[in-house]
Amino acid sequence: MKPFFLVLAAVFLLTPQMGTQAQTAADAPENYEIIDTTMATAIGTMGAFEQWIEGVKEEAREGGISEFTLHYALRGIHPIPRIIELDRRQPEFTLTLGQYLNRTIPASRVKRARRKFAENRELLKELQEKYQVPGRFIVALWGIESDFGNHTGGFSVINALATLAHDGRRSAYFRKELMNALTIIDQGHVTPGDMVGSWAGAMGQAQFMPSTFLNHATDHDGDGRIDIWNSSPDALASGANYLRKAGWNPDLTWGREVTLPKGFDSELAGKDKPRYLSAWSWYGVKRADGGPLPKRAIKGAIIFPEKKKGGKPGRAFLVYDNFPVILDWNRSNFFAIAVGRLADQIY
Repeated sequence: MKPFFLVLAAVFLLTPQMGTQAQTAADAPENYEIIDTTMATAIGTMGAFEQWIEGVKEEAREGGISEFTLHYALRGIHPIPRIIELDRRQPEFTLTLGQYLNRTIPASRVKRARRKFAENRELLKELQEKYQVPGRFIVALWGIESDFGNHTGGFSVINALATLAHDGRRSAYFRKELMNALTIIDQGHVTPGDMVGSWAGAMGQAQFMPSTFLNHATDHDGDGRIDIWNSSPDALASGANYLRKAGWNPDLTWGREVTLPKGFDSELAGKDKPRYLSAWSWYGVKRADGGPLPKRAIKGAIIFPEKKKGGKPGRAFLVYDNFPVILDWNRSNFFAIAVGRLADQIY
């Protein structure tokens, strides 16, 4: 996933369909200081950490990062064993789509989403006019990513990224994200102490990785800095800007669950096999409640996000061009369906 590479929320960690999702590390311990400095030095495959971090500093200097930022951002830095544990932890079992949706968008979250939509109605109207993204989708992403800003992670982003970069498994990716994080600090958007996030470096109410922050985050409240941690206007505008740049079509929704006729040829399904709704109607595809599909000259694709035992297709969805846009945010079909289903219930 472009903005969120292998970042898992504790509440969603159990399903492989969400392997690239960018959730908060809700189970991050508040106190993750390392007492055993020998252990801290030994973590990773890139050599002694102290020597390795000197190389990071030199690269950052060459990239224009100030000595002031390097001093305050990297002082006392050390690897965090808990992060390596979370990075390597495997799911114990697989959630079905129904289980995932029940956990991700329970009635309580739907209720809060409606309240947040009402509380931010003027802001969301402003954002929709500017970015052409409906406010209900912005709120849905906000709710699923960080529970409306309540769960943004408890790890030092600099410490987390340094730990993962030094570990060696995906060192190039996380080293680049570490440089991006230092750039954000150097630009004055956030202090090192306030730059907290998930165990894999996803930050703020939108759970942006540092590279995504630099490419998409925006200062909507006009205070001269981009604060996706404490400023909901900045966070929501940044999310809307991301969706717009990813290709959001304001004339479409995300899709819908559908029922298929008996004997439906599953070879017709696939994101790369869109057809006009009239064609799907001819094949006998109907809304989930049995009603006819909309009479609009638009295309959609049938997908099966999960399979039943024996390999047979599970629940069917007809998805439109905005579904891949949500997947650009997070490459999980389950996640994208959850965003759409939550957005459908916000009014």
